[in-house]
Amino acid sequence: MTPDSEAALAEAVEGAKDTLRIQGGGTRPIGHAEGEVLSTAGLSGIELYEPGALTLVAKAGTPVAVIEAALAKENQRLPFEPMDHRALLGTSGEPTIGGVVATNASGPRRIQAGACRDSLIGVRYVDGQGGVIKNGGRVMKNVTGYDLVKLLAGSYGTLGVLTEVGFKVLPGIEATATLVLHGLDVTRAVEAMSKALGSPFEISAAAHFPETGKTTLRLEGFEASVKYRMAQLRALLDGFGDMEEVLGNASKEHWVAARDVTHFAGVEGDIWRVSVKPSDAAGVIKHLPDGARLSLDWGGGLIWVVAPRGADIRAAMNGIAGHATCLRGNAATFHPESAPLAAISQGLREKFDPRGILNTGLMG
Repeated sequence: MTPDSEAALAEAVEGAKDTLRIQGGGTRPIGHAEGEVLSTAGLSGIELYEPGALTLVAKAGTPVAVIEAALAKENQRLPFEPMDHRALLGTSGEPTIGGVVATNASGPRRIQAGACRDSLIGVRYVDGQGGVIKNGGRVMKNVTGYDLVKLLAGSYGTLGVLTEVGFKVLPGIEATATLVLHGLDVTRAVEAMSKALGSPFEISAAAHFPETGKTTLRLEGFEASVKYRMAQLRALLDGFGDMEEVLGNASKEHWVAARDVTHFAGVEGDIWRVSVKPSDAAGVIKHLPDGARLSLDWGGGLIWVVAPRGADIRAAMNGIAGHATCLRGNAATFHPESAPLAAISQGLREKFDPRGILNTGLMG
């Protein structure tokens, strides 16, 4: 089903006799959701864009590319640098802005600008009984119910079907540069990234690629500021080995690839996304199975792992606090919740979707 209006979508949910599998562009599948596909792709278009107010509202099925093109014309951007999962997961289709919100998809800039949910100021959605709910606002000055807006972000369609989303946006970036450190192991790389992120030099991304031995740190802003901060950052990290600078388009291309994890495109194996404290990254990596490939983002707080099929990456956490989500593989599901958190989650789903028809099985 691909309704072409919010009313038609609400009618489809209200009249559903069995479970529904909610889908936007179909580029970010996870888990084992069951039922007939209900697509939001028919709900497309920018509803409101006020560059002067730094706000944008769009229907959930609007392609991300359309949003980014409209913003680029006004030299503006989404703050959180949404990830495109197609290369990593081998999917096709067109990523939608509703899918970005539903998965809370956030890129390397999350360490500076926050996640998708931190830029979200309003939503409209259809609950599990077909009711249309509006929460938040269309401009920042009249935002209300902020917590519910954030709750929908990252709920993967289990609490409601998004029909409209609103964001605060930011001005574009004049200049970008990347400092590359060579030859560091994971422990030293995390030390370097942590030192850089703890500095006053406004690092907007920090990643490490063990296969190439490269640790990369991004600076953004006005050209003179970037040049000054780069010199200061090099001095700060003196002692961490050889360095080089990557500027302009080459810097941008590097971070698009890092954002979308294109270095693992087409690689065989299960795809895992592990989130831990950066200081715990080395401890997790030490227990990964033989043959696993990995890279680190968010200063070491996000570990992408391509593991041999069937490997249990959660066992590698060895008591370390965090989350390991399998995005591709027979075990594809979210990290099991603790009993208290699972009870809260179940209670929320019963309130939002009392019939249990939205993306049933996704969290199991």
